[in-house]
Amino acid sequence: MNEAHVTSRRDMWIDMLLYPGHTLPTAAAPAIVAVGLAVRHEVLTAVPVLLAFIAGWLIQLGGVLTDNYENLTRHPNDREHPHLVHALRDGALTLSGLRAAIIVCYGVALIAGAWLVYHAGIPVLVIGILSILASWIYSAGPFPFGSRGIADPLFFVFFGIVSVVGCYYVQAAPAYGHPSFWQAVPEAFPLTAFALSLPIGALITNILIIDDIRDREFDVVKGKRTLAVRAGVAWSRAEFAVLLALSYLVLFWLWLGLGIGVSILLPLLTLPYAISTVHGVLTLDRFEDLVPMTPKAARLLLAYSVFLAIGVAKG
Repeated sequence: MNEAHVTSRRDMWIDMLLYPGHTLPTAAAPAIVAVGLAVRHEVLTAVPVLLAFIAGWLIQLGGVLTDNYENLTRHPNDREHPHLVHALRDGALTLSGLRAAIIVCYGVALIAGAWLVYHAGIPVLVIGILSILASWIYSAGPFPFGSRGIADPLFFVFFGIVSVVGCYYVQAAPAYGHPSFWQAVPEAFPLTAFALSLPIGALITNILIIDDIRDREFDVVKGKRTLAVRAGVAWSRAEFAVLLALSYLVLFWLWLGLGIGVSILLPLLTLPYAISTVHGVLTLDRFEDLVPMTPKAARLLLAYSVFLAIGVAKG
């Protein structure tokens, strides 16, 4: 087999399907913040949070692959992804291969989740099943959320709130000695975990907003009614700015309202990069110009989450 063909296939899977610069930060950020809170409460356990991160990443990958599968199935001549269309035609990519990859992602996530259920109880099963369902229905099923303009709250809740709280719960529940496999542990769902999840949910949702602004012309052709299509670019840009502001205002609630030390304000160090990011989102319009904004927003998310984790651990 030709080496160039092998390399192009590898690059296609990594750069065009797995999106490591996008999916890894969005999966890692909730786990990083949960580690910071676990350190603060002295309940840090490495294996559960690592498995939670792996399961979360694989669930996101399953959603990304499902989105591409549905797109190539419904729009075989899609102009938005010409490389994937070409790869499908010359055999470098197959729909059966995509289906297999989706099954592997969700399957391995379930295996990791099974250990977490044994470790932390039935609430983890509920979180895992709902997260897989949310990942899948973004682009599949009879009512795909991504095509109906209601994906933003889905991202905020599951990739932000549920992910942060869930990553903390799998560490904290055993430490509080849950009385039975079937019962949740209220102490392992502290208000601080929910508060910390809000900026993470906001910054993750902003990554989706950039994609929707960037892809809006293609989405119109494909009949996808994202918010950028339904409400217009001005709405999406305003939503981006509001969510970005929220992610920084929450820091003052954590400091002044929840009693965490001043170190919780460490994420303010990322503010110059955030301003540069929002400036790009508000001013750039061409598809080609907006493409680099997605990894830029992912880098902002990752840096913010690291500072937030350090801030809550030390505060």
